Amino acid sequence: MATILVTGGAGYIGSHTVVELVKAGYDPIIFDNFSNAKPAVLDRIKQICGRRVPFYAGDIRVYDQLAQVFAQNKIDGVIHFAGLKAVGESVNKPLEYYDNNVNGSRVLLQVMRDYGCKNFIFSSSSTVYGEPDALPLTEQSPIKRANSPYGQTKIDIEYMAQELQHAHPDFSVVLLRYFNPVGAHESGLIGEDPQGIPNNLMPYITQVAVGRRECLSIFGNDYPTPDGTCIRDYIHVVDLALGHVAALNHCLDKAGVHIYNLGTGVGYSVSDMVKAFSKVLGHELPHKFAPRRAGDVVACYADASKAKNELGWVATHTLDDMCRDAYNWQKNNPNGYDD
Repeated sequence: MATILVTGGAGYIGSHTVVELVKAGYDPIIFDNFSNAKPAVLDRIKQICGRRVPFYAGDIRVYDQLAQVFAQNKIDGVIHFAGLKAVGESVNKPLEYYDNNVNGSRVLLQVMRDYGCKNFIFSSSSTVYGEPDALPLTEQSPIKRANSPYGQTKIDIEYMAQELQHAHPDFSVVLLRYFNPVGAHESGLIGEDPQGIPNNLMPYITQVAVGRRECLSIFGNDYPTPDGTCIRDYIHVVDLALGHVAALNHCLDKAGVHIYNLGTGVGYSVSDMVKAFSKVLGHELPHKFAPRRAGDVVACYADASKAKNELGWVATHTLDDMCRDAYNWQKNNPNGYDD
């Protein structure tokens, strides 16, 4: 079976994808510098998979570190997760984000080209669509100037990969535009462990649930939505991981540019999420309303029918599953991987 290099494979989405790749019969290799992950993840993946997944420590910006992996292994394809990902931080550190995300991706694509590896799957984002003109979002929805450097790096990498494919038509470039990943592996062994104060809703909720944080702040309750809070398309991280496997199965050695939305197609408000999590918890999650946060779009959810029709992929986990698994992870690891 094919050998797949997973950059950022020790991270939240990367680790879950590595597990699903092993289950599907692929041979993943993890490449990570632990800038946003913990070495303990490697042992957790071994516990779940029953075998150790090969690992290389390295930075995607360093050509020689990546080239070493390609020189020592026949890499059939790359799933590219490695990157800085905090929207707020990117506003304050734009140069760091462009250097790490865009320049790092350029180096990775250069190594792939030089070593004749022509299958590239990129971890993109629904942020490329900006404030939607119409919902649900399809792959034909317009790409807009992002409202953060983080979002703009996703757009820039998408364009760069497409330009490479245009110059080298035998390349297969897959752009997977995620919506909002949540949840954790059902074992409770791997999950989301953000550094510092979580930027995303679900890890903040779970940290409040286990007492690490006092109260959830809901930013804005005056949006033009049924309950006044923002609406998002939340997708279970295991469904998302399976989307990568489906993309690999369908697009490996299939030249061209392939673009897919990965979401459930259902929009849930922040208040919906709090209610669903409170049900799992057995009591109301402490929360309060706060002023709107800069850069938040009102509503965003996917039309994922293209992924269903072409990849045979559909998200199957429910909102209750997402909340249950996220809570199970945090309950078993109240301090994340530092326990």
